[in-house]
Amino acid sequence: MTYKALALSLLATTWLWSCQSSDPAIPAATSAPSAAKISQADIGRRIEMLASDAFEGRAPSTPGGQKASQYIADEMKSAGLSPAGKDGSYFQPVSLTEAVVQPSSSMTFAKNGEAFHTSDQSTNSVYWTKRLDPSLNIKDSELVFVGYGVVAPEYNWNDYAGLDVKGKTVVMLVNDPGFGTKDDALFKGESMTYYGRWTYKFEEAGRQGAAAAIVIHETAPASYGWGVVSGSWTGAQYDLVRPDGGASRTQLEGWVHYDAAKELFANAGLDIEAQKAAALKPGFTPVPMNGLSLDAAINQTVKTVESRNVVGEIKGTETPDEYVLYMAHWDHLGNEGTGEDHIFNGAVDNATGTAAILEIAKGFADQGAPKRSAIFVAVTAEESGLLGSAYYAEDPIIPLSKTVAGINIDAIQPIGRTKDVIVVGAGASQLEDRLSNILKPRDMYIVPDPNPQAGYYYRSDHISLAKKGVPMLYADSGLNHRVNGLEYGEEFSKSYERERYHKPADEYDNSWDLTGITDMTEIFFELGYGIADSDDWPNWYEGTEFRALWDDLREE
Repeated sequence: MTYKALALSLLATTWLWSCQSSDPAIPAATSAPSAAKISQADIGRRIEMLASDAFEGRAPSTPGGQKASQYIADEMKSAGLSPAGKDGSYFQPVSLTEAVVQPSSSMTFAKNGEAFHTSDQSTNSVYWTKRLDPSLNIKDSELVFVGYGVVAPEYNWNDYAGLDVKGKTVVMLVNDPGFGTKDDALFKGESMTYYGRWTYKFEEAGRQGAAAAIVIHETAPASYGWGVVSGSWTGAQYDLVRPDGGASRTQLEGWVHYDAAKELFANAGLDIEAQKAAALKPGFTPVPMNGLSLDAAINQTVKTVESRNVVGEIKGTETPDEYVLYMAHWDHLGNEGTGEDHIFNGAVDNATGTAAILEIAKGFADQGAPKRSAIFVAVTAEESGLLGSAYYAEDPIIPLSKTVAGINIDAIQPIGRTKDVIVVGAGASQLEDRLSNILKPRDMYIVPDPNPQAGYYYRSDHISLAKKGVPMLYADSGLNHRVNGLEYGEEFSKSYERERYHKPADEYDNSWDLTGITDMTEIFFELGYGIADSDDWPNWYEGTEFRALWDDLREE
């Protein structure tokens, strides 16, 4: 999105939200929470510690990850939280599988039996398997281009129509057809749907019976560069312990760089841009990549490892069985980099969110317990596919029907004070009405995510609970900097995405402007405490996909 388009979008959205009346039924807190309970110095101290080399990038099952989760537990205790985990501890154990693809593995593309392209597992391709077999082999698997790899009955779309892919390798585009056309009548236009996420594409390829599934990477539709892909999918890969051992997934999953994909298509006598254009049209039919085949061998070490969510609570004074939930993921990518700086410190992503929920927890304790209880959950393995939050959603410490609402905090940018707050997935729930009421006295306002095509709504831990029905808010500081304006904020965000996101450069710096992070922490504190000190049950708005799920939960 250009600066001009973004500015117009934000201006229009400002008008929309200023014209929207707040819900008059929303009660005030019995005792107004005080933002003075939030300490900027403590937030900075915790971010710096969590992002230090001492925790070696906080990979879930590593010694560094264990140290980080223990630090969080110690901070919860110091903040005044009671343990909410197993056997009176601050931990909820999460069993994971850890798989590491070995250097002896290979992925080679051939034309008429003659090899012409071999993956180097970083520069042009990355690959792995969700199956737990120590060795897997694929031989002479025919390649077929399946467009976006989507089966979406509600959009009358089936990229696999009339195709039997058993034993074949499916090649597909990232995102969904709406992004490519910008047509609001197709899927959700430029806003990514769940069908655009790589997680869905690999799962669907498995359901179709393919032997292998490969996604073509392009920066714009993926919303991140190749460095994010290669950094995220090499080294140890984690998954929840699956009852079927991963048998429902394809034997090989992977990404190829656009340049490598272009070479594949050319060897099949196909023009990649022409095929991309064809994939945007309803009625697209799969295209065999004539003469092309995949040979692959995956040799991996597989073991079951233990990680843990860190959980603490404050008991309410009147209805202690009802809870407000705060969530942030504590993990990052570990110590898997190359070169002089090889630790992925994850300062913004997500030492900021973890530090915020710890400071909010202290704020609750300092303020005094509200009517309802509050639970603070620092989840593991978000970077591996939202695994810690998925585990919590399946085995919740607090029954989901008693979880009044949740706030997820993930990667607050150290941009400084802004006039706006970005709500990812805006227009979803009544939590936004409460948030708007808190922002108005601060001369702030809500804007929807200005980059909906990136699919952020499906890329953080709130979605694990939202899919179960629990009203969840995922918000972040905005882009309209109070002093330097919108253009400054836009460039700040782009710079982080370009230079630091999922890279070793995501490190804490004492020169950070923490005022915006502090503002957001205060806002989230006020929002959650206000709900906890009320009798209100926020709901999803009418027409949202999660409303019926929540209504059903409330009837339990």
